[in-house]
Order: sequence, then C-alpha cells, then structure tokens
Amino acid sequence: MKDYSTVIIEDEKPAARLLMRKLNDLGLTNVEMLHSVAQARKWFSENACPDLIFLDIQLSDGLSFEIFDGNDISSSIIFTTAYDEFALKAFKMNSIDYLLKPISQDELSFAIDKFERLRDDRQELNLKQIKEIFSSNHTNFKNRFTVKIGQNIKLINIEDIECFYSENKGTYIFTKDRDQYLLDYSLDQIEGLLHPEHFFRISRGHLINISAIKSISIHSNSRLRIELFHYPSKDVIVSRERVQDFKTWLG
Repeated sequence: MKDYSTVIIEDEKPAARLLMRKLNDLGLTNVEMLHSVAQARKWFSENACPDLIFLDIQLSDGLSFEIFDGNDISSSIIFTTAYDEFALKAFKMNSIDYLLKPISQDELSFAIDKFERLRDDRQELNLKQIKEIFSSNHTNFKNRFTVKIGQNIKLINIEDIECFYSENKGTYIFTKDRDQYLLDYSLDQIEGLLHPEHFFRISRGHLINISAIKSISIHSNSRLRIELFHYPSKDVIVSRERVQDFKTWLG
C-alpha cells in the first residue's frame, strides 16, 4: 500500500488521534489533523490537495463543507460521521465510502482498499448536493460526544448528559450515571452545538440539560439555585444577567 497524503478533518481531538493511529497501523503515516472549518480553510489555502480526506460533517464552528466553498477539490473523500441512515445514500453516491463512528479497524481497512481500487475512475464529488441535503433536512446539533478513556473511545449520547461544566481550565461532561469526562471543547463551543430547547448556559461555568433539573430555588442577589438529579455540586447558580432568559427558556 502506498503512503498516500491524508488529511483528517475532525473536531473531536481524541477521535482524530485514534483514527490517525489506525491509519498508521495500515501504513499511512503522511497524515495531517485539522479540527475546525477555520483551521482547515487556512491549511487548504496554503497546501496542495491531499490524496485522501477523512471528513466529519459537523465541526465546532460549522459544517465542514464550508471548507471547500470556492475551491476545487481533487481529493478522494471518506466521510466519518455519527449520523445514522439519514444521508448515507448521498454519501455512497458522492464519496469513496462513509464510516460510522466508532470506526473499526476492519471497516477502515476496507475503505482504504476501496479508495485504492476506485481512485483512478471515481466520479466528481458533489459536495453541493450533500450540503443541500443537510441544510434542508437535518438539524446540525450534536446528538453524541466522543471521549477518550485510555486507548479507547467512548460514545456519550446527548440524552445521557446532565450538564457540562468548566473547572481548572478544563471542560467536562457529567452524565446521569454520575460519570464525568474531560472534553476537547470550551463551553462556548459546546453551547453552539446543542439544541437550545434542551440545554441552557446558566453561567460561565455551567450548561445544563432541562431534563436534569430536580428543583429551582431563590438565591441571593436575584439569582437562582439549581439542583440537578445527580450532579453533586451545590454551586449550580443561574447568573443574575441570565435569570430572565432562563425563565423564558423554562416556558
């Protein structure tokens, strides 16, 4: 197998690093990792198109298709996605392959083999068609996050998350099973990835799931105190400037 130039475009850094290790194991070592639309647009403006791109759909700062607006892409693309059956027909029509997360080594190896077989006679990639499908039929909110546990990647479904919080310069998920995991996101980034009907940023340090609220009580200085079902901290406070918006969000 030739060591093709390869770019991974994936905002979840643990998932990107795991995919790079899997590619290294298959003999692909010329691998670049990019984690946002802005970073990728800059990279493609300064570098030639790689042989192969592993492309996630939803990045922290927008849809990955925005990377290629106004640019001719000659690379083969393998989509890496957590989405289900919704747009897979479009992926099949317009790419070498698609891989559903978590990506297995066997599926990855098969996709690389397919890329090698088809790279000389593949059809032109129609990114516009796939972008239109997502824009018209799919909300672009995350429905799961990936976290790294040792050498493994764990999927956390959005409905299992009680809150996100910041502590000691890190950002964490806290789940309904009382587990907590470090993320490669800031709370500002996470806020833009979540459905606003289900999650609310109550302060600089907490972003909570409406289904996790056990009780709400009056706190000092016109603020509100939130008790969640499992999250142990007693300092889940709605900041004064967010109280009115929080009450509106509650309905």
